[in-house]
Amino acid sequence: MAKKAVLIGCNYPGTNAELKGCINDVKRMYKCLIDRYGFSEEDITVLIDTDKSYRQPTGKNIRSALSELIHSARPGDVLFVHYSGHGTRLPAETGEEDDTGYDECIVPCDMNLIHDDDFREFVDKVPQGCRITIVSDSCHSGGLIGEEKEQIGDSTKSQEEESGFGFGLIKIFLSFMCFLVQVFKSFLRLNVGDVFGTREVNVPLGEAEHREVEIAHGEHGYVKSRSLPLSTLIDVLKQNTGKDDFEVRKLRPTLFDVFGEDATPKVKKFMKVFMEKLQQDEGGSGESLALQFLKQKLEENDKQYAKHVLETQVSSKQEVYAGSTKRSLPDGGILISGCQTDQTSADASPQEDSQEAYGAFSNAIQDIITETDGNITNKELVLKVREKLKKQGFTQRPGLYCSDHHVDASFVS
Repeated sequence: MAKKAVLIGCNYPGTNAELKGCINDVKRMYKCLIDRYGFSEEDITVLIDTDKSYRQPTGKNIRSALSELIHSARPGDVLFVHYSGHGTRLPAETGEEDDTGYDECIVPCDMNLIHDDDFREFVDKVPQGCRITIVSDSCHSGGLIGEEKEQIGDSTKSQEEESGFGFGLIKIFLSFMCFLVQVFKSFLRLNVGDVFGTREVNVPLGEAEHREVEIAHGEHGYVKSRSLPLSTLIDVLKQNTGKDDFEVRKLRPTLFDVFGEDATPKVKKFMKVFMEKLQQDEGGSGESLALQFLKQKLEENDKQYAKHVLETQVSSKQEVYAGSTKRSLPDGGILISGCQTDQTSADASPQEDSQEAYGAFSNAIQDIITETDGNITNKELVLKVREKLKKQGFTQRPGLYCSDHHVDASFVS
């Protein structure tokens, strides 16, 4: 039996998306896997963006590392993936009536997004009898992989629960209550215990925000959301490419325009469906902005522009729609998420020194592993981490997604 891991950390240095704790999360997990769980250094692949001597966590490199991990696996192997970085949600944009919801994505250092459906395809390729545990310390991570069963969490709701006049009234009431919270939150404070020492970080009631905060003894620290706003993603793409023609309503075609062959498979599938729409002359005067963008690019470029899209296999249009309900994890898949689908995860520091920064979720995991000497089940770990984060004042609620027989299985080992 082999134990293999891929550890991914993105701090996005020098950009508007910069975080401080993600690389530290990876370094601590690397040491933890070796010291407590018997992994060998040669069997751990590390991708970080603060040291050029390491493999960079670009979209292409992350997908390649995950492919290598899975293709090398044999029945009985233990596989582990830890991602620490930004998460984001892409809104629907195909223009179809049933195109609703969002795509949950992780954000590589080059902004070449990797979608939830892309992750699901990786997990589905894990050999039978082989287990893969994915720990994601990012925002919206409860929806990162289509789950077979949500064991701990509240990200999933049946359509029946979300339909009907009564539910509509509840949504209106909750929206009003959220408005009231926003009005008063600036006047309220929660103490977040600094797990590295005795300092306390004051953060606003609710999810962690992009802001600097005061800590004890007159020093300063910060708590920052690991949710990447689409406006920031676009700003970084502009910075990286020198191009200006980026808009949220045509973001997927823009990602293909920037990354081409290296674009994520979900984007290529999206583009193929759009090309078929153009060929069938379905656009018309009401065509979406994304469809207009594609038409213009095809007019400006030769057939090579579309080559990799036309080679992409798409079984149905539903594959490209945000909010797909086709969700299941194979028996070997375990997802431990840093928060729920609609929540953000916190990047925190007891002081402005980035050497002490951490992901609140990753840090809580390390604390629990230390307290239990690593002898803990998946269920126990998630429940204890939830409890610890709540005591520290963080509102994010980690989740566990797996088949029933993995709930009480030992974490990693």
